Amino acid sequence: MIRFFEKSKQFAFVAMVAFVLSGCAAGTQPLPPEPEAGTREEYVIGIPDVLRVVVWRNPELSVDVPVRRDGMISVPLVDDVQAEGLTPHELKEVLTEALAEYVTAPDVTVIVQEIRSHTVTVVGGVARSGQISLTRQMRVLEAIATMGGFNPFAEKDRIKVIRKIGNETVEYGFSFGAYASGKAPNSNMILRPGDTVVVPE
Repeated sequence: MIRFFEKSKQFAFVAMVAFVLSGCAAGTQPLPPEPEAGTREEYVIGIPDVLRVVVWRNPELSVDVPVRRDGMISVPLVDDVQAEGLTPHELKEVLTEALAEYVTAPDVTVIVQEIRSHTVTVVGGVARSGQISLTRQMRVLEAIATMGGFNPFAEKDRIKVIRKIGNETVEYGFSFGAYASGKAPNSNMILRPGDTVVVPE
């Protein structure tokens, strides 16, 4: 009876998350194209990443700062600076220009100390539901394995990846059986920040 109650709660949670995230998604979409081999996207800073700003030969200006909920960081002398939505190189240029009013030829380095904004969520028929930091390229099955793999109730052939693209929400389907049997060898898609992997039960 207790096991049935726990399973019912898990199902209700998964159903709620899927309903909220699916929004206006109109059915399962064709899989997105794979990026070309060797291509790498520049990292875009987000909330609540932790950044290290280093100003060479000016240790009093070098700080570790979190990206606040408003997308800003606080840096000595220049106060609040927009960080969300910029690459580390773009933020370096902004800080270099701002600090040039106070420091002669400032040499600024921006390092993403803690990646907290680039995550994917895995819910449903897995050992544990939760978020995973995307510190590197990750595919659907790797995300599921990271969360402990499938639980005994998982419907492995009805997995969905829910993704926000602009103002729309799209769904991509994934069948573990078809992938494992070689019928859909290219279906184990690369995940992007903000994706949710839903494993029905």
